[in-house]
Amino acid sequence: MAAPVESPVPAGQPLDGHAVALKDYLRISHLSRRDIELLLDLSGEVKGDPHRYSGLLRNEVVAMYFSKPSTRTRVSFTVAIARLGGTPEMLGAADLQLGRGETIEDTARVLSRYTKAFVIRTFSDEDVARFAAASTIPVVNALTDGHHPCQALADLLTIREKLGRLEGVRLAFVGDGCNTIHSLMEAGALAGVHVTVVTPPGYEADADVVETARTMALQTGGSVETTHDVRAAVAGADVVYTDVWLSMNVDASEKDARIAAFGPYRVTEELMALAAPGGIFMHCLPAHRGEEVAAPVIDGFRSVVFDQAANRLCTEQAILVALLTGRLEGVGRWA
Repeated sequence: MAAPVESPVPAGQPLDGHAVALKDYLRISHLSRRDIELLLDLSGEVKGDPHRYSGLLRNEVVAMYFSKPSTRTRVSFTVAIARLGGTPEMLGAADLQLGRGETIEDTARVLSRYTKAFVIRTFSDEDVARFAAASTIPVVNALTDGHHPCQALADLLTIREKLGRLEGVRLAFVGDGCNTIHSLMEAGALAGVHVTVVTPPGYEADADVVETARTMALQTGGSVETTHDVRAAVAGADVVYTDVWLSMNVDASEKDARIAAFGPYRVTEELMALAAPGGIFMHCLPAHRGEEVAAPVIDGFRSVVFDQAANRLCTEQAILVALLTGRLEGVGRWA
């Protein structure tokens, strides 16, 4: 029999007698360092006992709105909701009048009266923020053009499991300055990781996100650096991380130019040899072997990509538990 679930704290109500529980999970920079540690510990707890909180969503529904294709995010959230005793209601662009025939705010107010939480994967960060502001239920950002906070939490858990620590870890991200590295920069900074982002000229990460992450790192002993020198970035790194060169929001007409620009940034066996002994290779998937990564690297002994993908399930389950039981304190905003 599953252990009893802790009594939930309604969103926006006192937490630990003084703070206010964080209602939504939209961006890593909305979290405190305590929140990251709590989520990672909770992820480990539900990974060891997947049905620990199986009554939390009993007879309840969680709405999932995906206007972008998904494999890992959609399936992992579906399973996470089921493990908490709930029913996922999958919605697509043809199912909701989100921002078309009905305002985002009105949709949020209606769904707040039907469901216990809302998981959204879409394009605009602003749309997600508007939905969350109008809703009275927890909202989870399952990916936008700007951020991928669910992936970043799974990344931290994987690093901690494989290397035994987060503080002081040296991570080199090689590739496009996209939503994946935006969230990973913030998560790494919050956990005391030294993050170096190496991109081709013209494909840098968003400057405002970089500055936010650097502000966070000042409080934790981590650091965030940017460069175009791929060999220098990877040399001695504990983690080498890459992502696709052509993400979902990139126009296909850019393909040839991107392949030419990113060619020198492919993670090859030669490049991985510069990493620290015991260093690991990470990729959020899907992967294109022969483009951003050589097959012997992603399929080799240093690769942890499938353990990384597996950790999406337990971390998303932990996010839902933390939000529904009012455990996150948040910091308002780092920026």
